[in-house]
Amino acid sequence: MSKKVLSLVCVVLLVVSTVGLAACGKSNDTTNTDATPATSVLPTLTPGKLTVATGQPAYSPWVENNKPESKEGFEAALAYAIAEKMGFQDSDVVWVRTDFEAAIAPGPKTFDFNLQQYSVTPERQKAVDFSTPYYTTTQAIISKADSKFASAKSLADLKAAKVGVASGSTSLTLARKLFGAKVATFNDNDTAIQALSVGQIDCVVADMPTAWYMTSAQLDNGKIIGELPSGDTAGDQLAALLPKGSKLTTPVSNAIDDLKKDGTIDKLEEQWLRSGGSIPVLQ
Repeated sequence: MSKKVLSLVCVVLLVVSTVGLAACGKSNDTTNTDATPATSVLPTLTPGKLTVATGQPAYSPWVENNKPESKEGFEAALAYAIAEKMGFQDSDVVWVRTDFEAAIAPGPKTFDFNLQQYSVTPERQKAVDFSTPYYTTTQAIISKADSKFASAKSLADLKAAKVGVASGSTSLTLARKLFGAKVATFNDNDTAIQALSVGQIDCVVADMPTAWYMTSAQLDNGKIIGELPSGDTAGDQLAALLPKGSKLTTPVSNAIDDLKKDGTIDKLEEQWLRSGGSIPVLQ
């Protein structure tokens, strides 16, 4: 074989080899681009685990029997639904407990995200991140279970009630709209619930999460009479709380968005926050 022919053969082989390597490289790149990231590469606090925080104690209907690992309760069930959307198994979810105020404060966190009925506010957003909201609060009215107003079926049934509300709260505007200027105002919810306990007032208006807390943890023999028609009065938006600048904020938000689209959150709300419709909307 002549040197000229031999050189030509070498060039052809080199070109074929180069094209083959390029094709292999392209195939690998495409696979990596299209693949869903494994949970092991998500920047969680503990690799391969998803650490979720709740309160100590955690109250119904958000967490039943103070056991979030049971998946019983709105936020307990939601946490596992979010985890599944992010690619985690139930066994990968690790629960920790946090103080409500401490979790909002700037600084390192002991969790990947926190579900503890946190409403999104501009002030809080300076210190922490929030996901897409998973629930917009409604307003409720509560009384003692032995009150003559406890069995009210309509707003008209509450016409003679002495209604109290915390000043500066999101409940005040709606309370005055529905019950007029006679509404008594208090410095905070704790003061309002104390006034209800001693009979100074008959009822308290609060957002639904606060109403649940009041009747389960603060008020002996308390009862949520009903949900109030909000009209054009927007409620607070509850969202998962994450460390400031967390790289999980977007994945958690995407998971919540998916759970809204597929109807999961609506089902959880109906199951845990409305108890099959047992809390009526008063008209």
